[in-house]
Amino acid sequence: MSETGFRLFGFELKKVNDKEEKRKSDSIVPPTDDDGAGYITSTGAGFSGHFVDIDGDKAKDVAQLIMKYRGVSMHPDVDMALEEIVNESIVMGEEESPVKLVLDSIEDKDMSKQVKEKLHDEFNHILSLLNFSENGQDMFKRWYIDGRLFHHIIIDEKQPKKGILEVRFMDSSKVRKVREVKYKKHETTGVRVVDKIDEYFVFQEKPGMQSQGVKLTPDSVSYVTSGLLDETRTKVISYLHKALKPTNQLRMMEDSLVIYRLARAPERRIFYIDVGNLQKGKAEEYMKTIRASYRNKLVYDSETGEIRDDRKHMTMLEDFWLPRKEGGRGTEISSLPGGDNLGQIEDVIYFQKRLYRALNVPLSRLESESVFVSGRGGEITKEEIKFQKFVDKVRRKFSKLFLNLLKKHCIMKGLITEEEWNSWKPDIAVNFLRDNHYAELKDNEILRERVQTLDMISVHIPQFFSEDYVLRKILRYDDDEIKDLKKEKDAHNDDAADQGFAPAPPVGHMIPPEQPEEPEPKAKSKK
Repeated sequence: MSETGFRLFGFELKKVNDKEEKRKSDSIVPPTDDDGAGYITSTGAGFSGHFVDIDGDKAKDVAQLIMKYRGVSMHPDVDMALEEIVNESIVMGEEESPVKLVLDSIEDKDMSKQVKEKLHDEFNHILSLLNFSENGQDMFKRWYIDGRLFHHIIIDEKQPKKGILEVRFMDSSKVRKVREVKYKKHETTGVRVVDKIDEYFVFQEKPGMQSQGVKLTPDSVSYVTSGLLDETRTKVISYLHKALKPTNQLRMMEDSLVIYRLARAPERRIFYIDVGNLQKGKAEEYMKTIRASYRNKLVYDSETGEIRDDRKHMTMLEDFWLPRKEGGRGTEISSLPGGDNLGQIEDVIYFQKRLYRALNVPLSRLESESVFVSGRGGEITKEEIKFQKFVDKVRRKFSKLFLNLLKKHCIMKGLITEEEWNSWKPDIAVNFLRDNHYAELKDNEILRERVQTLDMISVHIPQFFSEDYVLRKILRYDDDEIKDLKKEKDAHNDDAADQGFAPAPPVGHMIPPEQPEEPEPKAKSKK
């Protein structure tokens, strides 16, 4: 509810202690955030309608920037790189869900099993509202290209405990987040300090062509950004931002290569026409007459009995006509050879590789001549490891979409409170289905090296190495994994004892069996 008494379009999640605001220290600058929201300075008076004037030029720049990103994404090389990133980030399984909610890090004393089950059910409900099983890759691609993703949240305002009923996609170029900063004078110094900050979203049907927009409440809009900001730290940019210049350079090189080949590929003829002592005007007229006689040719068609005009179009790209005065050689026809370096495309390949590096995709994935080799982990290139880390970082940014919707949905249904969510938030994670063969090879190689190291030092257990040292330093087990391993061993030993088998030895007794000592030779009897 604003100071003038009107309500923004959408809904608001009211806090229990909404009237009792905490005392904050005065500051002359508003707080910064990585969401790229634009700031509007206000004197303290509220707005009197459902429309608000905003900085049209800046909104227009953001809309044009998004259109540039979308134009760059249509380039064949960029589109091929985007397909690699999207397919690696969002893996669509036949039976498994592309994303899953992980609450294992939260202890049972902080969150009961019933609440965990409800959160899992509501998370699946959010996925069904987004139709993520079918539109997940397209949704991720839109977010990756635009650098932001907006959804309008629809609820039943009369019965908000039903939670989120529908989630509708909003064009990123038409929505903008705004912070309205209200200032006041400090009581003692008289300096203008920040009094209050109001956040809302502005929707414009035709951005850049209108100076007004509809205000939306922050709770009614789901907003996820790429987390990248420009050099001024005020505008959200896309992951394609650093690929704008290489893409334009590649386009210019390709266009210049085509123009050069069209201009230099054909072999041109040079006609030296003897004009004698004719004046300049008459010489040009004479040369035009001869040129026209070659261009127009009347041919008799024996099949139809008609006279047909076969035109021989000779443009300046094909032939040259040059007059020659008296005293030189007579009329002569020679040929001008075409270009010799038409097959050199090293410059185009250079800018193409530069574009691939800007897109963070390994070159081996984009080269059609490369062959996929599934070998040992030592054959994995460094670019593949960097690419997998980049995909994991992008996934973490994109997972905020599900967590924000889940938070609002569960709070409205009364399953949890905002304070509980804030306390659990660091331990709540979203796992994505993985399909990276190179990462699997790397994990197998690491496991192979650990097992080989364990075999090498097994002869020194427990003389020099303890069981706990082997589990923690060699196999890299944490406390939970060690507890689970001991439980499994105890259960296995109990089953073996019931069936009459010998129990499995612990890791500390993984030593080869001792060889039996040879009997001492008997002393010879004296006669």
